[in-house]
Amino acid sequence: MSAAGPARSAAERLLSVLGAFDHGRPALTLSEIARRAGLTLTTAHRLVAALTDWGALERDESGDYHIGLRLWELAALAPRGPALREAAMPFLEDLYESTHENVHLAVRDGRDVVYIERISGRSAVGVRSQVGTRWPLHATGVGLVLLAHGGTALQEEACAGPLTAFTPYTVTDPARLRSMLAQVRTTGCALSDRQITDDAVSVAAPVRGPRGEVVASVSVVVPVAGAPAQTLIPAVRIAGLGISRALGWRPPGGTGLPSGGKPIAAR
Repeated sequence: MSAAGPARSAAERLLSVLGAFDHGRPALTLSEIARRAGLTLTTAHRLVAALTDWGALERDESGDYHIGLRLWELAALAPRGPALREAAMPFLEDLYESTHENVHLAVRDGRDVVYIERISGRSAVGVRSQVGTRWPLHATGVGLVLLAHGGTALQEEACAGPLTAFTPYTVTDPARLRSMLAQVRTTGCALSDRQITDDAVSVAAPVRGPRGEVVASVSVVVPVAGAPAQTLIPAVRIAGLGISRALGWRPPGGTGLPSGGKPIAAR
């Protein structure tokens, strides 16, 4: 929103300063903050000074500003952040040790998936995900799981588009997407084939909270040219079940695996 637009509250202006930073531009000058936040230089200077004094921003020796540690401390209080990661980490490590491929833990934020943990090795297939980055739900394995369990209203909103294509394989047809979501709910896992990059496949499964609601998703991303991704489904399901149990969920009368699911070696 530009300075010439409708008047914004003090809180909105402060948040616009913080929102000027992203993974593409983690360091900004004062003038860049003003431009990206849609503020006058004078207003930006006053707000940046206040945020720096409080610790939400930090200034380096070159004069550029960065997000400050005070915000990291506050973020640690988020129930879908460090607490979830701490419960999940033993199972993410087990999944990584059995595959030596990229392992992700992600949560939903609106129509996006946000990655809150990632483990990868030097020999793992290249991925574009990083901790803190977000991608549209329809284009990732973890996103498909979260969308499939996100309720009818969210699914219809997502299917109404736009469904952005990142590769020729990205699902952009609403009817096909609905079919995929139904399959995720039936099988208990998602298979995202070359939707973000054309050399990787993601296998994902849900993570449930104490009441059985899907609160996150776990996945492993493997190269298309490697072993069939389907062989990883039991290992990813088991990781999701383990994290769910650590969060307090107890599946009614069974292992929590869909019928026919049988643990096998991941690799």
